[in-house]
Amino acid sequence: MTHREWHRSQRIGWLRAAVLGANDGVISTASLMVGVAATGSSTSSVLTVGIAGLAAGAMSMAAGEYVSVQSQVDVERADIARETRELATQPETEHAELAAIYRARGLDLDLARRVADQLMAHDALGAHVRDELGITEMLRARPFQAAMASAASFAAGAIIPVVATLLSPGRSSIPIVAATMVALLVLGGLAAFAGGSQVTRGAARVATWGALAMAFTALIGRLFGHVTL
Repeated sequence: MTHREWHRSQRIGWLRAAVLGANDGVISTASLMVGVAATGSSTSSVLTVGIAGLAAGAMSMAAGEYVSVQSQVDVERADIARETRELATQPETEHAELAAIYRARGLDLDLARRVADQLMAHDALGAHVRDELGITEMLRARPFQAAMASAASFAAGAIIPVVATLLSPGRSSIPIVAATMVALLVLGGLAAFAGGSQVTRGAARVATWGALAMAFTALIGRLFGHVTL
């Protein structure tokens, strides 16, 4: 009977990306909207800015993530191709490298060599890709998946201040700020809880940076809202 263990580190990668994308969406879109609202612009103008910021930000996140992860894919492919060539031309050297890896992990020399023998006989390239290069199926780069996840998480965060504006009367930016702060507290708290750290500290950290961002853009909007160009 096998025992399946659950570790927080198993989800830290996607969790970090999701929280980062949502935080970016909430903070950047809300800050844009608060900055425009501070100029005295109409509600329709604030909404237009929010929707434009949502669309532009989601596409920017998707493009940036795709390019970044695709670069990682290119590196992985180049490394795998190199390992394939070396296994074909230098099998003894590759066997020694694999055995040395297992020695460094605590096996004695004889056992390390026997493990390397058996793994290379079963799947030589797979053993080197996993144990020498550190590339596993779980961690393998997936550009399109990463791009879509980043865009979706950004949009999920960015929609919050947009909806708050739609549901609020008048030109006040208070609903935007309130909704954004609540969202940031929840996001920061959830991320901290999932990561095993203190919830209140994580929530406060995220909310503080969001508040600073909105305050700064509100100041810029107030300063330049009355400037005639």
